[in-house]
This record gives sequence, structure tokens and C-alpha cells, in this order.
Amino acid sequence: MTTHSTTICAVRRDGVTAFAADGQVTVGETIFKHTANKLRTLREGKVVAGYAGSAADALALFERLEAKLDEFSGNLSRAVVETAKLWRTDRILRRLEAYMILADKDSMYLISGTGDIITPDGDVIAIGSGGPMAQAAATAMMRYSDLSAEQIAEQAIRIAAEICLYTNDRISVETVK
Repeated sequence: MTTHSTTICAVRRDGVTAFAADGQVTVGETIFKHTANKLRTLREGKVVAGYAGSAADALALFERLEAKLDEFSGNLSRAVVETAKLWRTDRILRRLEAYMILADKDSMYLISGTGDIITPDGDVIAIGSGGPMAQAAATAMMRYSDLSAEQIAEQAIRIAAEICLYTNDRISVETVK
């Protein structure tokens, strides 16, 4: 049985980073849930994270990331590197199947279980089943509109939901200012 669950889009504009996520969880050909929450705020709202993939795996990674944020006094760059190293080298963690997007007021990252740590060239990054569609939509809105980061992230998910079977329009939004 294949699990598909998520579209997450992060957009930075005018000093605000906004994350938007759909709420659909699909198992095989069945929609199991419409209102899943795939975003978390960390460090009293100073960091926002979104995940795609297995929820249980992502929650395990959130715990490790939070510990690393505490260990490195909220330094997201350092915490991301150390979490990715741990994820890749630990025999149990290495089997976790998830991607995460993380951002604070200064930086945005994508990390994966294969050891990838990616900072986007621009101010948009998206993951999950509808990620490519959301990223394309958000990139176009960044270029050709004056919408806020929150509006762009939300509308990008709405556009992906019109195209991707595994994305719905029950959208949650979190911001870092």
C-alpha cells in the first residue's frame, strides 16, 4: 500500500516566511483524512517546520530537531546540519521516510533522510505530492503579483489542490516574522 500525504509550500517575502500545507492523507486509493496538521512551530514560534511523508517518522524527526535547536541555542543552521547527519548515520533513523522544510527569520532549508540539506536559490520551496505544482504557482505569484507571503503560500496550495490527487484545499498556514 502506497501512502501519499502532503503538499507543503514555504514562501519568504518582505521579511515574512509563510508555510502553507494541505490537510489530506491518502492511503492507497482512499482519502483517510481531510484535516491533518502537517506544520509545527518550534522555539516559541521562531521556527516553522512542515513535513511530507510518514507522520510518525516526521514526528520522530521533530523531536530530534527540537533537541538540536536546544543544544545549539536556537541556531537553525547548526541544528539542521546535525539533525541531517544524525538522520543519515543512525541505523534506526536512516529508515525514516520523510522530508522536512524548516525556516526561521533568516533561512530556509529542506532536509531529507538521504542526507540532503538544500537551501533554495530563491524565496520559494515546496515538497510532497503536489510540491512541484505549488512551487511553480508560488514562483509565478512572486514574480507577477504583490500578494503577501501568506497569500502566496496559501494560493499555491489551492492551485496544487486543483491538479494533484493527493492534495486538498483544507489549508493551514503558519508564519515566521
